[in-house]
Amino acid sequence: MKKAIIAAALLGSSLGAHAEAPGGPGCGWGNMLFDGQSGLPMHLLATIVNGTSGNATFGMTTGTNGCSTSGSLSYSGKSLLAMNGVLEEVAMDMAAGQGEALTALSVSMGVPTADRAHFNAVMHDNFAVIFDSESVTAGEVADSIAAVMKKDQKLAQFI
Repeated sequence: MKKAIIAAALLGSSLGAHAEAPGGPGCGWGNMLFDGQSGLPMHLLATIVNGTSGNATFGMTTGTNGCSTSGSLSYSGKSLLAMNGVLEEVAMDMAAGQGEALTALSVSMGVPTADRAHFNAVMHDNFAVIFDSESVTAGEVADSIAAVMKKDQKLAQFI
């Protein structure tokens, strides 16, 4: 159960995404209908209008409805590595070179089963680089993991 929770949390995370919303911040009829409105109910209504009619997808495909695909996708939430206990579990597994949290991390990074032993070994060998201090943050860990993976010929393709 613990493994499934960690895997689900890490699968939904993004280690380094920055930029704008899919289709742009004003994409779709829902955004047009509720232009200038704020608050959770208005955002939900705009999302429902865009999702049920498919107009945002159409707009991104055709460049209409205020949509654009020129920007990078974004995630402005908190890294799931920062959740209580997850970073510590990843650190413990990385130090050991194996474990459920490290497996969940490799799955979330898109590392196929055949390359996970290599991923575990590289993370283990670079533990001191990734966790370079006791006060390291989740963001710093994510950046360090990405840097280590970029330097490895096999793992670079998953960044």
